[in-house]
Amino acid sequence: MPPPDNRPIVQIDIVSDVVCPWCVVGFRQLDMALQQQGVLARLRWHPFELNPDMPPEGQNLREHIMAKYGSTAEQSQQARDKLTSIGAKLGFAFNFDDDSRMVNTFAAHQLLDWAESVGRQHPLKLALFDAYFTAQRDVSDMDVLLEAVRSIGLDADTARQALESGEHIAPVREKQLFWTSRGISGVPSMVFGGKYLLTGAQGSETYTQVLQRCLSEAA
Repeated sequence: MPPPDNRPIVQIDIVSDVVCPWCVVGFRQLDMALQQQGVLARLRWHPFELNPDMPPEGQNLREHIMAKYGSTAEQSQQARDKLTSIGAKLGFAFNFDDDSRMVNTFAAHQLLDWAESVGRQHPLKLALFDAYFTAQRDVSDMDVLLEAVRSIGLDADTARQALESGEHIAPVREKQLFWTSRGISGVPSMVFGGKYLLTGAQGSETYTQVLQRCLSEAA
């Protein structure tokens, strides 16, 4: 029988979208801080849609970014290169190409809500990040979602039933409203210990400082 893990635990709520690259970066930086400090986290992911009106067919990612933010093709490529470089340093592969697409993520958020009910939300979130950014898969597609479910050892038929029943629509909408009504308008937004809010990928050093503050207050 392994010895008990007596490391301190910090509650961290992360408001995020599965197609948000900076959410991946922020989580990886947070994970680095947790490992460096020897701290455990009780993570809860909360839904946020970057593009709630995105149609089922999605949109070319470069065209979407240029239209939404008014950036040029050159600026868009520079942003991709920067993310790819940052991701590589954090051990994550962003594989952008000319056919990359922005997709609707509401079904993915419903699936994550279901996964939380069976205690597997975190691994599913990471699997969806990998599917979208590394494998260039369409995370609005039912087959892709169920493949992610199977990859973390959950039953795909049960997951399909949860999605097709619509039972997670209202809970996801309620959670989205909860966070937006409290001023969350960008992601990632992380709340440490129910008290300290950080928005954007802040870097492992900043996350370390907040973790230390939470631990000192809990001591």
